[in-house]
Amino acid sequence: MLSLQGPFFFLFVFTASVIFHIQQRVVKVQPIAEEARMLEPVMTPNSASNPPRGMWTVNAIGRLGNQMGEYATLYALAKLNGRPAFIPAQMHSTLAPIFKITLPVLHDTTASRVPWRNYHLDDWMEERHRHIPWAYVRLTGYPCSWTFYHHVRAEILQEFALHDHVREAAQAYLRGLQVNGSRPSTFVGVHVRRGDYVHVMPRVWKGVVADRRYLERALDWFRARYSAPIFVVTSNGMAWCRENIDASRGDVVFAGNGAEGSPGKDFALLTQCNHTIMTIGTFGIWAAYLVGGVTIYLANYTLPDSPFLKVFKPEAAFLPEWIGIAADLSPLLKQ
Repeated sequence: MLSLQGPFFFLFVFTASVIFHIQQRVVKVQPIAEEARMLEPVMTPNSASNPPRGMWTVNAIGRLGNQMGEYATLYALAKLNGRPAFIPAQMHSTLAPIFKITLPVLHDTTASRVPWRNYHLDDWMEERHRHIPWAYVRLTGYPCSWTFYHHVRAEILQEFALHDHVREAAQAYLRGLQVNGSRPSTFVGVHVRRGDYVHVMPRVWKGVVADRRYLERALDWFRARYSAPIFVVTSNGMAWCRENIDASRGDVVFAGNGAEGSPGKDFALLTQCNHTIMTIGTFGIWAAYLVGGVTIYLANYTLPDSPFLKVFKPEAAFLPEWIGIAADLSPLLKQ
């Protein structure tokens, strides 16, 4: 009996030791596996056969118009390259209170563990952006050009659909407006960019902002073509607008509050109009893009040798069907 028990005893000890060490290895591997799963997109039954790899994100810089451009560009380029897209928490905080955006949020703790490859974008689409090979990409720059995302315009319009309460508040305001005692037949949103651009454009970019004469011509363009239009003016320089836009005809309302820290109200008002008059800046560009009606914009607002033209292409910023009215550059020529 003792001669038989010896081999079985050692076999039992060996087996128990192997099982114990395997369990210890599994315990050590589990946290790593959990961390890896945090970096993977949620899988659906239909995607199991062809799972997406990696993840893309974008820098969240600038104010509302800039971040809308960054979001739309990420959405379009990630889809074009077959990668899942995630937005920074900061971008979500800017856009989500206004729009029904759907891209998931990438929190800072997770983002800090990702081996990102920064990929800089100028503000126009290039062929090479269709074939970006890296799995973990962070798009950088200030992309806002329609050339990045116009091929998925319907989806972009859905992403930037206003929340119901935001839209209803804007529409309730517009329903209360009258032109000389009558309900207007056409609403034209007017965005006048002032603020820092008043000084930055001439001093840095050899350019101008919209003046009184441009706005007169833009409003008269609609007055000549539409019966009883009303012009809903928003701006980050409302005092200047009241002094320089003629409201004596009873068809101009100074509706915006000019609050740059909470631009949702002004933006919602613009997007609920039928047409757009914009000056310069991404805020006006995005309002016009979402409205989809006739757009009048300030054209040729820099000198030919402006350094601004190295980072900005008018043909990539303004849709071909939009109507430009040339700026008066004479103030620059007098300097």
